[in-house]
Amino acid sequence: MKFTTSLASAILILATVPVHAHSFTKGDIVVGHPWARATPGGATAGAGYAKITNKGQAPDRLISGSYPGAEALEIHEMKMDGDVMQMRQLKDGLEIPAGATVELKPGATHLMVTGLKKPIATGPDVKGTLTFEKAGAIEVEFRIEPVGAASSVDHKH
Repeated sequence: MKFTTSLASAILILATVPVHAHSFTKGDIVVGHPWARATPGGATAGAGYAKITNKGQAPDRLISGSYPGAEALEIHEMKMDGDVMQMRQLKDGLEIPAGATVELKPGATHLMVTGLKKPIATGPDVKGTLTFEKAGAIEVEFRIEPVGAASSVDHKH
């Protein structure tokens, strides 16, 4: 009886703990845990990241987006060429294969926010959009992590 009471109490406590879902869905596309790093004063570019899942039967393509106070949001790829790390814009966007998850992360494929009018600063989440060829524009909220963060606090849960 004591075990049943303890179990019931634990379930009740867990049921009252707020769940901070940080994903955004439109059609077959789910954008999970979008986040950006804060930038130092004077910076005119920043970076954003997310996990994008395509639950559909056909591929889709991330083609652009928007971020408040920036001229553009582009999709960039980083990769090694011999001993040199190179970064380039993916002008045709990034394919999100059917039934797959693609992670945008530091040191790899990421969102490049250019032409910042003011630095990206920690504080409340920042609304932006990610635009897909088929799913269209998805409104998201970027968590802003400290300068140099390797991942979002969201990913650590």
